[in-house]
Amino acid sequence: MTNKLRLESCSVQGYLDRIGYHGPLDGSAKTLSALQEAHVLTVPYENLDIMRGKYLSIEIPDVYEKVVVRRRGGYCFELNGLFAWLLRELKYDVTEYYGRFLFGEPVEIPMRRHRISRVQVDGEIYICDVGVGIPAPRQPLHFKEGLEQMQGNEIYRLVRDTTLGWVVQFLHNGQWDSIYSFTEDVQYPIDFEMPHHWCITHPDSIFKNFNMAYIRTPDGRKTIADVEDEEGKKVQEFRKFTPKGVETYIPKTEEEYRDALQSYFGIVLD
Repeated sequence: MTNKLRLESCSVQGYLDRIGYHGPLDGSAKTLSALQEAHVLTVPYENLDIMRGKYLSIEIPDVYEKVVVRRRGGYCFELNGLFAWLLRELKYDVTEYYGRFLFGEPVEIPMRRHRISRVQVDGEIYICDVGVGIPAPRQPLHFKEGLEQMQGNEIYRLVRDTTLGWVVQFLHNGQWDSIYSFTEDVQYPIDFEMPHHWCITHPDSIFKNFNMAYIRTPDGRKTIADVEDEEGKKVQEFRKFTPKGVETYIPKTEEEYRDALQSYFGIVLD
C-alpha cells in the first residue's frame, strides 16, 4: 500500500475521538487551545517501546496506528508530528521547528532533538507542543517575547538567547528554568528522521537508558521514574501528583506492572 493510501486511512474523527474532543472545529485560537489540552490529558508521553528495543517509524500512518488505534503514547518526534498532521487537516497554518531540549541536561548546548509546531491563527502566532515529558504548557503559548503566560497555577514565557534562539521557560521555585529552545528555520518531515534515529538507537540516548511515562491530569500529573529498591535493583515507581501531595507505587510483579500501566496511563503493552 502506498503512503498516500495509508494516509487516507487516517481519520481526523478517529484522532478526535482518541483525545476525547467533541467541540467546534472552526479553526480558531480557542479551538486550537482546546485541542492541545485534550491531547495532553489523554495521550501519554512515553518511551516504553524504545526501551524494549523496538524500531519506531515516525511516518504519520504508523504513528496514527500506534497512538489512535492501539491507544499508546510516544515522544516528541511521534506526538508533535501527528498533532501537526491533525492541525493541517483542520486547515491550520502550521510550520514545524527543530529545538534543543534543555531541562536537566548536563551540557550547556545539547544536540537538537526536539520537534515543535508554530501555528498562525487570525494574525496571531502560537507555539504548540504535545511532546514534552515534564511540566510544560498544556495550551499553546503566544509567540511573544517576555510575555508571562499563566496556565492554571503555572507560568511560562519565551525569551531570546543569542546562542540558542528562542527559549521556552517556566517559573519553578521562584526562578525561571528553561525547558527547550528552538530556531525559526523551517523543517520538513524528512528533517526529523536522523535525530529520531539517534534517539531510538544510540546507546547514549536518554530514551535508551531511562523508562519514561508522563500524562497530565486535570489537577496534576502521573509519571514513571526509575528508582532502586532495597536490593539496589532498578525498578519503576509510579507517581501521582495532586494538590494534596504525591502518591507512589512500586509494582512487585509483571502482572502488577502491566495493570499499573493501564490504570495510570491507559497503556497496554503488546
